Amino acid sequence: MSAGPRLLGATVLVLSGTGAVSVAGETLPTEADSPGTARPVSYASVLSGTSVIASANPGADRERAVSRDSQRERLQDAADEELQEAAEAQARERNAALAQLGESAEQHAAKLSSNAWVLPISARVYDLTATFGQSSGMWANTHTGLDFAAPAGTPIASIANGVVSSTAYDGVYGNKTVVTLEDGTEVWYCHQTGFSVSAGDQVSSGQTIGTVGSTGNSTGPHLHLEVRPGAGDPVDPFTALAVHGLNP
Repeated sequence: MSAGPRLLGATVLVLSGTGAVSVAGETLPTEADSPGTARPVSYASVLSGTSVIASANPGADRERAVSRDSQRERLQDAADEELQEAAEAQARERNAALAQLGESAEQHAAKLSSNAWVLPISARVYDLTATFGQSSGMWANTHTGLDFAAPAGTPIASIANGVVSSTAYDGVYGNKTVVTLEDGTEVWYCHQTGFSVSAGDQVSSGQTIGTVGSTGNSTGPHLHLEVRPGAGDPVDPFTALAVHGLNP
């Protein structure tokens, strides 16, 4: 057996001076064959005969890496923009809902304000002369209302929104106006000198419905006020007014 190494029957000659590689009688081109030209160089394996291709242009690799980074940045920017648009759309929907809620609350507050109870006579001109439940020879039974003594002709105001049910003379009550409120409560205004409304009229809180007088069973000019929930038995007008924030 020969003392020299065997290269699987292939004679490999490396000519360092020319830069060429000879494998089994063939010469492969290298970077030296075409100066300045980027081309892959094949290095033949002396054991398997296969080749490994390596890039001869590192700049191209860097360009591809930069391109991939730029693409990732564009995708990230697009995702961020989509999230921003979604957040802005959600904020617009929330603001619209809040605005609608605020408008509804304002309308409700306005309705409550327009139907706020008021005193039937100005606080500057009346005195309370008889309260609910009192007993005396002036009444056949206990007193069923609250009496506001005031000069004859003093305007009487509806204590809340409602519809005039009747205006008529009613025996001991004298000239009486009945107003039915939105919840069905009847309010009686008695002993009036005259009427300022008619049956069927819609009246609002504070609207003048008549004037103080002394008609019927009366010892002097005053308003006899009765409050009858559901058009039933009378309750204490003082308490009813107080429940609605008034202090007769």
